[in-house]
Amino acid sequence: MRFRRLCAAALLATGTLLAPTPASAAVTCEDVYTNVNIGLTPLVPSLERMYGRLCAPQGARTVQVLIPGGTYDNSYWDIGYDPDTRSYTRAQNKAGIATLAVDRLGTGRSSKPLSALVTASTQASAVHQVIKTLKPRFEKVIVAGHSIGSAMAMIEAGTYHDVDGVLVTGFTHKMNYITVVPVLANMIPAGLDLGYLTTMPDTRYNAFHKPGPLVDGAISFDESTKDVFAATEAVDTILLNTVIIPVSRNINVPVLLVVGNDFHFCGDDFPLMGSDCSSPAALKADEGQFFPSVPRLDTFILNGYGHSINYAPNASDYHAVVATWSKSI
Repeated sequence: MRFRRLCAAALLATGTLLAPTPASAAVTCEDVYTNVNIGLTPLVPSLERMYGRLCAPQGARTVQVLIPGGTYDNSYWDIGYDPDTRSYTRAQNKAGIATLAVDRLGTGRSSKPLSALVTASTQASAVHQVIKTLKPRFEKVIVAGHSIGSAMAMIEAGTYHDVDGVLVTGFTHKMNYITVVPVLANMIPAGLDLGYLTTMPDTRYNAFHKPGPLVDGAISFDESTKDVFAATEAVDTILLNTVIIPVSRNINVPVLLVVGNDFHFCGDDFPLMGSDCSSPAALKADEGQFFPSVPRLDTFILNGYGHSINYAPNASDYHAVVATWSKSI
């Protein structure tokens, strides 16, 4: 016993003794539906409903609103294959952070309006209306996205200024059209009308996971849960979230940008075909020009995987980085 006390005293003196990690608080999950108004003009509104899965540890004061990417629904954030490694929501909840993983309009359990009404800006407006319902309950709201969902998160934050931080994953301002266009071209109609698209069978590994390892169980889960996206979502994603008119210039809260070895958005050797993802510092230097008003821009690269990084065998590394960042802003 005396030896243990001496060791503890020595560690404390060097500043390396950490407080015991508290046991994870009980997590309560519930299905949440929010009425949202969308429309081509304010005079022609359309009342829709946006679904979300809210999971909150007891006493959580921070919530992350999670927007999935194209052809994904809320299940992207809570992957059922090896969830201890790949479930983003489970990792954040264990860290004491609440999560609300939404289905974009047109997907999952959300309303499915005509695809022509569904744009990235429309989705951002719907998420804004969802965020307003969370404010009384949570002190801090972080909006987060994956891929096209990140574009929506940046539009939301840059337009409405109602969040405390922005998490961007699987997206940069320099899209590699040489790889993105073929993925879009190989999509097929699905859903309410011909404007809703999804991936052809057995194409998701090459489109979203390569050069990561091909794990049959993970890819099967991805294929079985795939959803749609509206072609119109891509239009203002490109107009408002690339070098043309970056809405991110209006974001004035901390931003964390996370990518994998993503050939859709990274072009280390070809600057005009993606951002410089050769290191976190290089990515920050390249992307910093698009975030001139943020008080803090952090970057992280999850090596060994492609676009859909929640499926990576080492996804827990980036999940931990996000949790730490969320508590620091």
